[in-house]
Amino acid sequence: MSTKPNQSRTYAKVPAFLQGMRENAKLTQRQLAAKTKRPQWWVARIETGSRRIDVAEFIEFCMGCGVDPAKTLTELNRHLR
Repeated sequence: MSTKPNQSRTYAKVPAFLQGMRENAKLTQRQLAAKTKRPQWWVARIETGSRRIDVAEFIEFCMGCGVDPAKTLTELNRHLR
């Protein structure tokens, strides 16, 4: 049985990283959802790893947290190593 992409070892670190980014921005899931014009469950599913985030959504998530997506991607890359 193969592992689902959102359950890979590398991706497993992404949800916690994104949750930490949101928490560092001092935002609740509801506040971030409102900033990104998404439902709260969207943020929750990304942060629990039950839903993968694509590149466009990553940018949206970063912008909602008030961080630069390019710098954050570089930081995430270091975090995944």
